[in-house]
Amino acid sequence: MGLGDKISNAAEKASGSAKEKLGDATDNKDLQAEGTADKMSGGAKQSVENVKDAGKNLKDGLG
Repeated sequence: MGLGDKISNAAEKASGSAKEKLGDATDNKDLQAEGTADKMSGGAKQSVENVKDAGKNLKDGLG
């Protein structure tokens, strides 16, 4: 996974956490839901990139 992807995914997760906490503090259910979705999206993207990295590492090790 490229550094840019790692930064982007981490930023999306952090932004989601912030939105979720702000939604909690202001009792804004829409903002809470948006934050939760952003966190999940960033985490999912990061997981996909980790699987890609593992496959590449396996290929490199066998090659």
